Order: sequence, then structure tokens, then C-alpha cells
Amino acid sequence: MAHRGLTFGIFLAPFHRVGENPTLGIERDLELVQWLDHLGYDEAWIGEHHSAGWETIASPEIFIAAAAERTRHIKLGSGVTSLPYHHPLMVANRFVQLDHMTRGRVMLGCGPGALPSDAYMMGIEPSTQRKRMEQSLDAIMALLKCDGPVTMTTDWFELKEATLHLAPYSDPHFPIACASTITPSGMLAAGKHGVGVLSIAAALPGGPQMIADQWKIYEDTARANGIEPDRKKWRLVVNAHLAEDDEQALKEVHVGERRETQTYFEDTLGRPPGRSDDPLREGVQMGTTLVGSPDTVAKGIQTLLDFTKGGCGGILFRAHEWATREQTMRSYELFARYVMPRFQGSLDTIMASNAWAKSNRRTIFGPNVAAITKAYTDAGRAVPEEFRARTPGARDVTS
Repeated sequence: MAHRGLTFGIFLAPFHRVGENPTLGIERDLELVQWLDHLGYDEAWIGEHHSAGWETIASPEIFIAAAAERTRHIKLGSGVTSLPYHHPLMVANRFVQLDHMTRGRVMLGCGPGALPSDAYMMGIEPSTQRKRMEQSLDAIMALLKCDGPVTMTTDWFELKEATLHLAPYSDPHFPIACASTITPSGMLAAGKHGVGVLSIAAALPGGPQMIADQWKIYEDTARANGIEPDRKKWRLVVNAHLAEDDEQALKEVHVGERRETQTYFEDTLGRPPGRSDDPLREGVQMGTTLVGSPDTVAKGIQTLLDFTKGGCGGILFRAHEWATREQTMRSYELFARYVMPRFQGSLDTIMASNAWAKSNRRTIFGPNVAAITKAYTDAGRAVPEEFRARTPGARDVTS
């Protein structure tokens, strides 16, 4: 039963194109999380952004609180909370409160802040962000231990005999993960404390080939701090879209993917234009994009797992609106019905049972046919021709 513990979820920035009703965009995000909860997805990680017009959720905590009231099972995390933007005592207290309000369904994702425009408006120098994230995470982890006052002084925050007035609902605390892209900083911070990792680089060109080396950084750092690394805490973020066949899936997302890439990542954020004439097909070939039929996407996930050289704990799909609303919802349903079970071991016993019944159908079901036939003959009635026609062996029994 390989990958029986593999989890699935989304990484919801979100991405809503400029020009659409922002109120309805947030409502669609909530509806999506509800749909995923219904389909049996494990997690949804919600982003924090403050500028550039596309990623329109400013407070993951507020969104999580609303989503928690609409869902029953799915775990809800920040994907991610930009730690340099907040005092660590406030971050810890807010997520402890959510831990209680969700009865243990909340997760804290940590990062230095993704958009330079966010940091610029707050007067934060980009060169300080990674160090500040690490300092904040140190403080948060110390506070969550709840074993005494925490005193820290840095160049941007101070803690004076700080304690949490609520202990976490979860034992010992809610799950925590650090975002990791192409630099070692995320892996180093996560490994130091033995928390989880959200590998966003898996969705970037060349990312799948790099992830095993990135995880090695985590393992080395964790062991240097007396912590045994756990691959189940490692999640890979990728792009995906499913339809009944490969060409249909590619057709559904072609226009939306080009619009998002060109108008947001290139025109707004300044990413250099891609050199491929067909980036979606290229992404499928490289393993950074999973677009196609359930079989094609399942093969892509297996390839991604092979790149890890030992497996990981979960796969997160970067939530996008490349396709129509109906096609997007259908994509998540197709994955839940036809791909998810392959990587969670839930089909193993069903397929074994089916194979067993097929191989023993004559020896096991044969006596049942004879018993039904005898019931008719004992009653002095003829066996119905319909039963004879559709039941193997019925004619032999009665002849």
C-alpha cells in the first residue's frame, strides 16, 4: 500500500484577474474550500498579500474563521503568513485562538513575504525579510512551548516576559510549515525547528529536479539540531487541471493560463517572458504542471514523487482560475474520484476483492445458481428463460 498516508489539498493565493468583482472572488474561494471538504481533500492553505491586485486575501485568519464555519473535516492553514509583517506574539495568539475555534483544524504557514510591493509599502527592506522570518519563528516556537516567559530583543520586535494566555488546543501545538522556493532559507528555518515544508519550487521550471537536494538541506539541519526529519511534513505545490482526456484539459486552461502569466507575473510583477511557444505542454513534460486525464495526472504525480527520492507527505495544487468555474470544480472532482485513491491505498482492498471474486466465480457462485434453480424445481415451476439466459451455468444445472 504505497503512499497510503499521502494527503492532498490546495495552495490558495488566490489568483483573481483584475476587472472581476472582488467580493464574488472571495465568495468563490470559500465555495471552493467547501467543495474540497465535501470531496475529501485534506488541506487548504490560504495566502496573505496586500498589493498588486490579483491575490486579494489580506488576512488568512479571517478567511480561515469563515471557512471553518462552512466545513467539517478539511484542515485550514495560512499559505503563508508573512512573519516580518507582524509581531510574533500576535501571530501566535491569533493561531492559538483559531486552533480552539476550529477544534484543531488550523495550521500556520510561515514565510518572509512574497511580494516586494507589500514590503515596500510597510518600509521593510527586502534584504531583512528572511532573517526577520527566522527570528519571528524562533519566538513563536518558544511561546508555543508554554513553559515560561519569553524575553527576546531584535532590531524590529521585542518580547518582555511574554506568555500566551491560551495554550494551544492541539497537542503540543497546531502544525507549522515554512514555505521554500529556490533558496535554502525556508529549509533551514524549518529544519531548525522540525516543522513542515511547503515546497513552492516544485511548480517552477527545473523545480522537480531540485527538490531532493532541497530536502537534504532540511534533513541535515534537523539532525544538527537533534531532530529526526519526517518526510510526512513535506508538501509539494504544483499546478494541475483535469478533464476526461488530455487534449480537453489543455484546451480548457490554455487561455486562462496565458492571461494569468502575461498580465500578472510578467506585466505586473516583472517576471521575464517565457521562451516556450506552448508552456503548458512543456510544463507537463517537465513535471511542473499536471494537466490532462486522470491517468496522465496520476503518472505525473508518480514522477514527482520519484524526484523526491524517498517520497513526501502531501501534494498541494496551486488554486488558479485558468478554466471556467464549472470546469475547475469538475477538475477537483475528477482528481478526488479517480486519482486520489490510487495514492492513498483505498483501492487496494477493493481491487483485491474484485480479483478474488472473478477468479473464484465458478466455484463460489456456481452453487448459488444451483440453489436458485432447485428452489424453482422443488416448487414445481420452470426456471424462467430470462434467468437461464443471463446466468452462466443455469442451463447446465437444469438440463
